[in-house]
Amino acid sequence: MSEVNITPVLMPKWGLSMSEGVLVDWLVDEGAEIAVGDEIMEVETDKIASAVEAADAGILRRRVGAAGETYPVRALLGVLAPPEVSDDDIDAYIAAYEVPADEGDEEAAAAAYEFADTAAGRLRYAHRGDGGPALVLIHGFGGDLDNWLFNIDALAERARVFAFDLPGHGQSTKQLADPSLAGLADALQAFMDAADIDSAHLVGHSMGAAVAAQLACDAPERIQSLTLISAAGLGPEINSDYIDGFVGAASRRELKPVLLNLFADSELVTRSMVDDLLKYKRIDGVQEALSSLAESLFPGGEQSAQLAGQIDASELNTLVIWGSDDAVIPAAHAQALNGATREIIDGAGHMVQMEKASAVNALILAHIG
Repeated sequence: MSEVNITPVLMPKWGLSMSEGVLVDWLVDEGAEIAVGDEIMEVETDKIASAVEAADAGILRRRVGAAGETYPVRALLGVLAPPEVSDDDIDAYIAAYEVPADEGDEEAAAAAYEFADTAAGRLRYAHRGDGGPALVLIHGFGGDLDNWLFNIDALAERARVFAFDLPGHGQSTKQLADPSLAGLADALQAFMDAADIDSAHLVGHSMGAAVAAQLACDAPERIQSLTLISAAGLGPEINSDYIDGFVGAASRRELKPVLLNLFADSELVTRSMVDDLLKYKRIDGVQEALSSLAESLFPGGEQSAQLAGQIDASELNTLVIWGSDDAVIPAAHAQALNGATREIIDGAGHMVQMEKASAVNALILAHIG
């Protein structure tokens, strides 16, 4: 059998907690020539639906997985092989394939998240990677560290990556001693202190980008570089209907249309995503935390913080990434920084790090060197 020339297409694993996914649909036909990075199928998990990009190049000789079916992580979904590999060899490869053992995935998933007691309260975080510089990921308003689901492992190949839940979010403390941007920047610094991170590259999304920028202005000696994704804090405009709708939504019917603002592709807003956010919003203390943050950061439907001048004055190495179709914060705000490198990614919305993860990951890795 020409096994050496056969490359499997597998159910991906997005984060340590993922155990299975639904193959929603194939995006390519049998016989198609596949290049690395091509979107070949759509997969839905209990977190999000997303297109899967090819990790290898070749001809898609066989589609093994059926649309609509659920498969475990690393299940064989397709086969890439050159023309000289016979159909009999491919049949034999498929028949012999076994899903690899979990290799302790259950234990790894249980240990995927840790908690740190900090000056800002108890904060949940995840840590990946053992070598390279420290890189801290800061999520946005109403989000959590799982907003970096498609980024953390790829970035951990070249860095020690930390993602954490800001106070009031995820599984961190719901108490907000100071709901201002300065207060959130203090929480970021408190997390870095607790995690023994002397200095780091900061990557922030939306409100988290403003938090990263604020700390960079307050304590530049702690920051090696800034990556600001769909950043708050660079201009006054913001979609106040989104902010008010997110804070006020109490049902699936109310929340789903609000979440459609986050993505260029509305199909990424799954029922599971809506249900997960509703569960979060019903936790004691969350409503108060979100309301106080909205009142402090977005009073009167505008952004209170304007940090572009301070960021430019800091002369920090700064990368700005935006989705061209951002419906929450205008992509035009990327122009507010004179000294930054700017990248506008077509076909992506506010959650560009999820919609175009491979492109965003490559930009971040190139930026941190």
